Amino acid sequence: MPVADTSQVISGVAERYASSLFELALEAGSIDAVAADLNRFQTMIDESDDLKRLVLSPVFSAEDQSKAVAALCEKAGISGLVANFLKVVAGNRRLFAVSGMVAAFRQIAARHRGEVTAEVVSAHALTSEQEDELKAALKSVTGKDVSVAVSIDPSILGGLIVKVGSRQIDTSLRTKLSTLKLALKEVG
Repeated sequence: MPVADTSQVISGVAERYASSLFELALEAGSIDAVAADLNRFQTMIDESDDLKRLVLSPVFSAEDQSKAVAALCEKAGISGLVANFLKVVAGNRRLFAVSGMVAAFRQIAARHRGEVTAEVVSAHALTSEQEDELKAALKSVTGKDVSVAVSIDPSILGGLIVKVGSRQIDTSLRTKLSTLKLALKEVG
């Protein structure tokens, strides 16, 4: 029996939860505050292997995850809608999809503002000048304001991978080296 593709399941769950949170944030007039709290929680996940384990591992009970999330929210000053949202997500055993929910919320909020979101993977952190240059370049291509969600992946070695909607531009050194390796194999 083939293994089910879980990324489809996660994205469906993430979209539904993010849409619900967005509707609540819209009603409360707190889209930016909610986005900032979600971003803060995502940064906590990105920077902590222990938190990654808690979020992704099915070993922890819903109760353990809920208590941990409540404590983390309190420590990080995350309250209101986002704290309640994260507790519900943990209680419903959906914490494994929280990063997808954060990304989906960003996209929904950007669409609401008439922006396009670009997902950017870089080998190292971008300076604010580099980020501004990238936004300007993407605006000239898309004709819309572009918000940039940057993630760091040292394994790409250098360059960038930029994804806007269904279009992807891959200038990573890893891809260029792979292409060169393939070309050399064909020649030799």
